[in-house]
Amino acid sequence: MSARSYKSSSLEERWDAIVIGSGMGGMTTAALLSKCAGKRVLVLERHYVCGGYTHIFHRPGYEWDVGLHYIGEVHDTGSSVRKTFDFLTDGKLAWSRMPDVYDRIIIGDRAYDFVAGVDRFRERLKGYFPKEARAIDRYVATVQSAARFTNLYFAEKVIPPFLSALMGGILRMPFLRGARRTTAEVLDGLTDNPELKGVLSGQWGDYGLPPKQSSFGIHAIIANHYLEGAAYPVGGAARIAETVVPVIEANGGKVFVNAMVAAIVVKGGKAVGIRMEDGAEFLAPVIVSNTGVLHTFGQLLPQDHAPAASVLCLVKNIGPSPAHLCLYVGMKQARPEGTNLWVLPGYDHDASTAKFSADSSSPFPFLFLSFPSAKDPDFERRYPGRATAEVVAPVPYEWFAAWEHTRWKKRLADYEALKGQFAERMQRELETHVPMAVGKIEVAELSTPLTTRHFMNYARGEIYGLASTPERFGLRCLKPRTPISNLYLSGQDIATLGVTGAMFGGVLAASAILKRNLMSAFT
Repeated sequence: MSARSYKSSSLEERWDAIVIGSGMGGMTTAALLSKCAGKRVLVLERHYVCGGYTHIFHRPGYEWDVGLHYIGEVHDTGSSVRKTFDFLTDGKLAWSRMPDVYDRIIIGDRAYDFVAGVDRFRERLKGYFPKEARAIDRYVATVQSAARFTNLYFAEKVIPPFLSALMGGILRMPFLRGARRTTAEVLDGLTDNPELKGVLSGQWGDYGLPPKQSSFGIHAIIANHYLEGAAYPVGGAARIAETVVPVIEANGGKVFVNAMVAAIVVKGGKAVGIRMEDGAEFLAPVIVSNTGVLHTFGQLLPQDHAPAASVLCLVKNIGPSPAHLCLYVGMKQARPEGTNLWVLPGYDHDASTAKFSADSSSPFPFLFLSFPSAKDPDFERRYPGRATAEVVAPVPYEWFAAWEHTRWKKRLADYEALKGQFAERMQRELETHVPMAVGKIEVAELSTPLTTRHFMNYARGEIYGLASTPERFGLRCLKPRTPISNLYLSGQDIATLGVTGAMFGGVLAASAILKRNLMSAFT
């Protein structure tokens, strides 16, 4: 069983639920409604492949993931992350643990290893910064404390509105004490050492904003997520959709690609269905949007709908997360290690970001080098003698906005020239930090924010949905229930970012729909 093309199919008009978007949040919500309540769920995906940021793409002899680079906690069979994945996939998704050094922070000519295991992580950092032992202990304790309070914060998003009115502030406050502060503010309170602060925030690309802009809440969630190491799906990121889709289909559900949803149909203040671009309408008592809050309220709902307008006004003040470039590299007869590399020009990440935004010839604020072929033990069987790498860098969307109305693969020569300049720079950086790549590269293809806009339907090419600012975590409207009856939100905008964040956003949505705590069903 697998997703099929909407264009070549005839569909029933009525469903138990309709999910717009097949990213991790949408797949999770659909699978839970199917498995926990026997619902016939229709999932509609505008792309020609399902999975959102978990999908892959191919070139002759190679494949690459587009958004899943590593997942924390999942190698621990007792963790909630692993139990959730196992439940969604009927235990058919296998994981391969990454090397003990899962991330290496490279700043100038110095390298700092992030090693799996909280005690080993602490001791390795103390080896780099022996005079900062107390600050390092306080940092780890602060991260763990903030992450521990996320359960209460997320629980408040799904409890009935009357309980939220009574108890919401109490449940949210412990997490918000840190989340309402920036990462820089918290780190400044722990140490005066700029080098240590630069290393501790060296993974900032995992949440898209440098320390003075990002919420410490998201920093704590991400840092804690990886303290015990990370893993990667055996068989590649596409195995997620391959194992989740059958669970959706087990109770009569269907997943369709090339399915362009034009609007959510609202009658009498209730969402009753969706309208496709070809004019067809499908009806259901439950409509779930996994397309992001900005797109849902800005594009799919009537613009004169007052509740939708009020939510849109709030989230527009937060804005989207940054856009990015990604160079997809295929190499022959090369065997890179599985450790991710974070290459940063200095310890002040905000200054590096500002400098690059003002002058594109400046060093990239960060480069994230990932090696999916080294993380997947099945890759060699599928592509013998080949290896892959991905080089990710942040970039302002504005640099590409002039071509946003041109078509993919048919953009103008000046766009291709700009792409070529960035691709050349990123390939040089890869060859500098992975010398075995020199002379082995067969494919090097760059995606830009317009590529993300085309395939992922994020208007400004953002990688993480809404920006993870302190203000974002204070918004009460970012929850599964919306002001429109029967319309629910799923995915990373209502939880946290990334594949795992989107998955738990899907759990929250299904819990709100079924009015029960689904986490208790599999953890």
